[in-house]
Amino acid sequence: MLSNDILDSLKKYTAGMQVPVTFVLQTGEHGKRRELVDFLSQLCAVSDQLELVERDAGLRSPVSFALEADGRPTGIVFSGIPGGHEFNSLILAVLQAAGTPIKMDDTLKSLVRGVTEPLAFEVFVSLSCHNCPDVVQALNQFALLNGNIGVEMIDGGLFQDEIAARDIQGVPSVYANGELFAAGKVDTARLIDKLLEREPSLAAGGGDAALPLQDVTVIGGGPAGVSAAIYAARKGLKVTIVADRFGGQLKDTLGIENFISVPKTTGPDLDAALKSHAAVYDITIKEHVRVTGIDNGDIKTLTLSSGETIESRTIVLATGARWRELGVPGEREYTGSGVAYCPHCDGPFFKGRDVAVVGGGNSGIEAALDLAGIVKSVTVLEFMPELKADQVLIDQARARDNIRIVRNAATKRITATGGKVDAIEYEDRESGETKRLALAGVFVQIGLVPNSQVVDGLVDLNAHGEVVIDDKCRTSAAGIFACGDLTTVPYKQIIVSMGEGAKASLSAFEYLLMNGPAADEPARRAA
Repeated sequence: MLSNDILDSLKKYTAGMQVPVTFVLQTGEHGKRRELVDFLSQLCAVSDQLELVERDAGLRSPVSFALEADGRPTGIVFSGIPGGHEFNSLILAVLQAAGTPIKMDDTLKSLVRGVTEPLAFEVFVSLSCHNCPDVVQALNQFALLNGNIGVEMIDGGLFQDEIAARDIQGVPSVYANGELFAAGKVDTARLIDKLLEREPSLAAGGGDAALPLQDVTVIGGGPAGVSAAIYAARKGLKVTIVADRFGGQLKDTLGIENFISVPKTTGPDLDAALKSHAAVYDITIKEHVRVTGIDNGDIKTLTLSSGETIESRTIVLATGARWRELGVPGEREYTGSGVAYCPHCDGPFFKGRDVAVVGGGNSGIEAALDLAGIVKSVTVLEFMPELKADQVLIDQARARDNIRIVRNAATKRITATGGKVDAIEYEDRESGETKRLALAGVFVQIGLVPNSQVVDGLVDLNAHGEVVIDDKCRTSAAGIFACGDLTTVPYKQIIVSMGEGAKASLSAFEYLLMNGPAADEPARRAA
């Protein structure tokens, strides 16, 4: 099941294990059990610190196994064979249970350790979902940090009865103590927020000492934000990145073929490259937290969702954008029950069924092409008379027998039966006739909305919510700069965002030169 290259790599990764880890496999019979036993046996063969035992551990199924570290439960369980994207979740859990440090700043570690409510998490996943591992890995870390927390990854493909019983139509779906905790597009920052909602006293419960005065604080960890931080760090400035999710929308972009000098890459690969490049420099990274408030002045004070504060001489806004919603009845009500925004994550749940994609731009046509290989049929609904996608994508869509394109279609309503989507209603803008299309799923792909809420009222925004900037990325507030998809700069492209990030940082440096010494200038002069 595992290639020799993977096994050789695992031997290197496990060489530094500090304590033994045991896979405790639930006894019983199951059609996939032999495959799971072979899989775990291969893993155990790479290190004498790994062991497989079979016993009645009271787990969900004969294809469930728990991790024990040095003979003690870790609270981590996998139900199913964690292949595909979840393979990394398993390996990371093993290594962290065996002593590999958890990469989370001390403030968040302290927050998680402070949880007093016993929490049993169940995470229903699809092995083809590229967002699910982030959630599984985060909750696994929570379990390793706090004995009150347990987490079980559940492969929805193997537990269809439970998927049906809970009306799950999107992943990841996270349950805590049997009740829905979070669903759909979830990240670590959102999980932290949910913990704080349950126990507000966890905020600012300890951890990192306050940072010294920063020269540049970058809000956002996508291509624009990382570019800005690297350029600032190269100037010798004190730099911090605050990001709820490092990589931002980049992590959801699977195919990238227009990043000049790289013929083809993926969002996750480029995200890893950004992290690697940022790690070369002395950049403080506050990940999985959000900026909830900014007090502007000569020195700006940023308040974080964790309760921490950061003082900074300048700010670079690089918060990017999020999926735009249709804003029609039924959309929010049935998100996760037939309404989805990620075809890669949720497409497999609609295998052999009829779906619609709303939006005829590049993202919409790409989504239709992705879904066409899984579902029975895809209907693309485009509001305008013509598609906005690149011609090469339109040609590919037209070549598919199971893709139908409807232009001049204004989506009006999404309906459901028994809590599950059953149809979409749209108006033919030429005739004015309202039409109803029976289907099982609606994938919304109508562009992005700038994440400018935190600076609304602080800097000028245009009618679309974009931050208004000049040719040097300066906003209407002194010492606050902005770059990337958040701003009025046209053409929301990765390569454009990177260039704008560099420009914003150079402008911030110029501002600092004109407004006094850097935060550590006296120390540098003394040295």
